[in-house]
Amino acid sequence: MATKRNSDHEQDDQEPKDEAGQQGQPAAAEDGEADQSDQRWQELATQLEEARARHLRLAADFENYKKRARQEQLDTMQYAAATLAERLLPVLDDAQRALEHAPEGTDQGWLRGVRLTFQHLEEALASVGVQPIEAVGRPFDPKLDEAIGSEESEEHPDDTVLAELRRGYRMHDRVLRPALVKVSRRPAREN
Repeated sequence: MATKRNSDHEQDDQEPKDEAGQQGQPAAAEDGEADQSDQRWQELATQLEEARARHLRLAADFENYKKRARQEQLDTMQYAAATLAERLLPVLDDAQRALEHAPEGTDQGWLRGVRLTFQHLEEALASVGVQPIEAVGRPFDPKLDEAIGSEESEEHPDDTVLAELRRGYRMHDRVLRPALVKVSRRPAREN
């Protein structure tokens, strides 16, 4: 029996070797295929993630583009009349100066009609968002005013607008034309 056992062990030892020898190559081939399959799967998963990230970026970029386009369209509609308004402002200025210096003896009915005409022009400009900038009495604001002179004053704090030489106008939140103003300054002190 001892001999039989040895031969059994030899057969047992040989069988796995034979199986490993016969099946070992296909098992290694299957492992290689599994590794390649896993590697390919990971490559595909990475490509999918990259494609998703690109898709999200493109979707976000497109949404931003749509928002910008909508805002530009609103701005265009809101400020479409700005160029025309800027061209009409000097006409309005000249008319106001002419009415302030109307010669004596001018027919009052005629003057009233001209004033009414220019009032309609002001109303038309206001209907598209053009408003005068009220400057006199408030602090000088370089965003709204253009100082072209100063005057000494003890009654007013420094940089208070004392006089408006040309009216300024804004359209919604934009300045069409700054007001030309004269501002106060403290008198020079004698030493």
